[in-house]
Amino acid sequence: MSQLPLRAQLASALGRTAATLSRATGRGDGSVIGGRVGLALEPDLLRQLAQDRKLALVSATNGKTTTTRLITSALQDLGDVATNAFGANMPAGHVSALSSAKDAPYGVLEVDEKYLPEVVDTTGAGVIVLMNLSRDQMDRAAEIWLLAQKWRRALAGRNVHVIANADDPLVTWGASTAARVTWVSAGQPWKEDSWCCPECGGPLDRKGLDYVPPGGHVSGVPGQSTQAENDWACRECSFRRPAPSWILDGEAAIDPQGRRWTLDIQLPGRANRANAVIALATAEAFGLPVERALPRLREVRSVAGRYTTVERDGRQARLLLAKNPAGWLEAFDVLDPALPVILSVNAQGPDGRDTSWLWDVDYRVLRGRPVYVTGERRLDLALRLDVADVPFQLMGSFGQALAAQPPGKVDVIANYTAFQQIRSEFGRAV
Repeated sequence: MSQLPLRAQLASALGRTAATLSRATGRGDGSVIGGRVGLALEPDLLRQLAQDRKLALVSATNGKTTTTRLITSALQDLGDVATNAFGANMPAGHVSALSSAKDAPYGVLEVDEKYLPEVVDTTGAGVIVLMNLSRDQMDRAAEIWLLAQKWRRALAGRNVHVIANADDPLVTWGASTAARVTWVSAGQPWKEDSWCCPECGGPLDRKGLDYVPPGGHVSGVPGQSTQAENDWACRECSFRRPAPSWILDGEAAIDPQGRRWTLDIQLPGRANRANAVIALATAEAFGLPVERALPRLREVRSVAGRYTTVERDGRQARLLLAKNPAGWLEAFDVLDPALPVILSVNAQGPDGRDTSWLWDVDYRVLRGRPVYVTGERRLDLALRLDVADVPFQLMGSFGQALAAQPPGKVDVIANYTAFQQIRSEFGRAV
């Protein structure tokens, strides 16, 4: 890699120092402040740090932190990889990530959906991974159709290789202007934001079901039932789902050659199997075959605290993150039906101040199990559960909710800042 200009070297070094001080004083992991200091001294620092690296950018409403981790794990088979492992997904976080691994030939960066066009332009990344788009933080983020339109414009005419989820109509529309696209059938359980054609506004015919039994096949043909479940097409124009090269079929991935690979990853749930298939397709874009990438995906057990089990006084709490309706649907998929569940919701800046999205979540799946409600906006959640006829106990804090459990296991679902507060109680377990 070419040497950075002197000003960029100084900005990068001072940014790393700021990050170190932030960690030493307990103010955070340093992944944002380091980048802010660097960019203040050299506004073009991200572009300079990205030069001469093979970069992948990962963007979506849900799953981007986990998929970034999976892709990073796979690409480490090729060499050192710079990445924003803790989800600092705006330019300051990207600067910190690239600066902290300045000699790494590869980079995998999670990117906030709103910032993707800017980061694509600044870094010149060769691989772009687009997974899903759904409503999220409507008081902060743009309407998702506008985000897809911005993606579409940013990718038009660029010599990039896009890995995109063909089962999400908005992602398909946003990715379709790219020069090269590898389509992946990763599923789309949450369909409530894509019933209309983004091309013409007409209705989309959705042939899918919300759930495909693991290993479900039609006439013994692997993947055929999955394709029937996930198909979609506009009634009024030619926009329709493209044929995928990679397919998530129950517990397995089917590659472009038709070979079936049992995923057998440690991360739980359908969503993480979808993330894994996208990671395999991305690894192949870097020249890494499945037989080398898949064993590395299987090593990943938790991601920035997600799926980690923490313990206190004989109670083992598994931490699940859910930030929006689609994320809650995926979290419900991995709950143990025999266990109680603690729900914690805040509405701070990173969460979005508006909690009306709680009414888009179908909480009836929680009926029949002990439910404990906490968090700064616990009353909002309590009202939603009451309307859904889900019995619950209201608790003043997460500590109280955990102490109310009998010794043993409990599942915890929390939105972003509530999740980080719980992690902090346990030393930010990762």
